[in-house]
Amino acid sequence: MEVLRPTLINIGGRIYRKNIVQEQIYQNEKEEEEGGFYAGAAECTDELCNDIIVEQTEKGFQCSLPVPSPLFKYIIGKKGETRRRLESETRTTICIPKPGMEGDIVITGQQHSGVISACTRIEVLVETFRKKQPFTHFLSFPLNQPEIQEGFLKFKEDVLEQCSKDWGVDGSLFQNPAKLHLTIGTLVLLSEQEVQQAREVLQSCKEDFIDKLVGGKTLKVEVAGIEYMNDDPGMVDVLYAKVQTKDGAERLQLLADRLMERFLNSGLMLKEWNRVKLHATVMNTLFRRDPSAEERSSTALGKPGPRERESFDARNILKKFENFIFGELELKTVHISQRFSTDNSGYYTSSGHITFT
Repeated sequence: MEVLRPTLINIGGRIYRKNIVQEQIYQNEKEEEEGGFYAGAAECTDELCNDIIVEQTEKGFQCSLPVPSPLFKYIIGKKGETRRRLESETRTTICIPKPGMEGDIVITGQQHSGVISACTRIEVLVETFRKKQPFTHFLSFPLNQPEIQEGFLKFKEDVLEQCSKDWGVDGSLFQNPAKLHLTIGTLVLLSEQEVQQAREVLQSCKEDFIDKLVGGKTLKVEVAGIEYMNDDPGMVDVLYAKVQTKDGAERLQLLADRLMERFLNSGLMLKEWNRVKLHATVMNTLFRRDPSAEERSSTALGKPGPRERESFDARNILKKFENFIFGELELKTVHISQRFSTDNSGYYTSSGHITFT
């Protein structure tokens, strides 16, 4: 990392400079997962750090930070190394709830500046390792209305009838029709408190801009046409159906982008694209080994993923079904969908939703 151009991290609207004070090379990723990584000193101006609430006590100063329990191990570090180092460098005491318990991390110290420094460094650690967690939820528009499911099953039948001899094409590639959806973005919600925060953010979206954009009406959309995103149609991992409004207006794109922007600003969503891709997965090589798998860009994890999938030749499918019409529907809800779950309708279990009407 260049000294004059350190990494900038946005946490709750505060911008920190992340300075690596010591780097260690570990033999495997397990050590990093156990907390064998120290993010180093994070600096910020006094004005920005004033956003952290520090209380004065009889013995000095104290600050409480809400941190999800799955991230405690990264504050503790391997054999407690990270916590001891933070305490030593900031001259504070860091109290972390015991394993299996939820609660705030409490930092105490005799110096106000030391408590601020410890809080800042812990926030940087939390932000760093949050990005490494697999997503738990995603923001979605359900596309599983009966007409779309029927069109999808027709697409699947025709593809298998006409293209099953193409390399890698078989029935295991296809999405579950009850779970057809448009993903707005993925979420890492590591506690019930964060799930509730996501519900509140979604409700604020409805009040601030959704009602104005849709005017209290449903959005009439068409699911038609297919596309892929890599460079070689002969080696495809995911095939998508295009989603667009019937009147050709940009309201759906604007709505999806505004939702993504609001959730990114909340810190709960992981940025994968500059704009939301208006499409629905219809074929995915991940489904070969796990029918409940959800696509996510490996770049969102900050590192390339292992090659665990067998691509398929989509050239004939793209040629024969380029303009295939799956059907029309009226979008009327946005869901906070729980990954690896199923509700009574066959769709993902909802942790919260809002309606347009």
